[in-house]
Amino acid sequence: MRFPLSVMVLGIGLLGQAASPLALAALGGDVSSVGADGARLKAQSRPATPQIGYSVQELQLPSGTIVREYVSAAGRVFAVSWRGPTKPNLAQLFGDYFQPYQAAAKAQPHGAATRRHFTVRQPDLVVESNGRMRAFFGRAYVPSLLPATVSVDDIK
Repeated sequence: MRFPLSVMVLGIGLLGQAASPLALAALGGDVSSVGADGARLKAQSRPATPQIGYSVQELQLPSGTIVREYVSAAGRVFAVSWRGPTKPNLAQLFGDYFQPYQAAAKAQPHGAATRRHFTVRQPDLVVESNGRMRAFFGRAYVPSLLPATVSVDDIK
């Protein structure tokens, strides 16, 4: 069976995407992939803001939601936060920490995950999510990756 060239090229491209890992600056991820988030989220990226011992990369999603990625001096994403009319793709932002987040959310009493305020506190993952329609905000961080110069209150 013969396939048109365009179908073959599309198939090869899809195989390449499926075989390669996602390059995301998710929690625990490397700073070298922060730029990929902007492209995948179709967001506008602002220059990183240096702080003492870390930097903050800000992305504005097409919906108007602002996502901040907190990167340690060692180059690891130790926290993310969001504020805006829609929630960002948490699976993308949380990376490997998304499955523990989902498991913790499912373990909450029935309906707890749908309330305006939702919190997950585990030894190596803290997620605080709040909001209502058109006004969502939250943050997630990995306590073991927090630089010594950073207070939890700095993650906004």
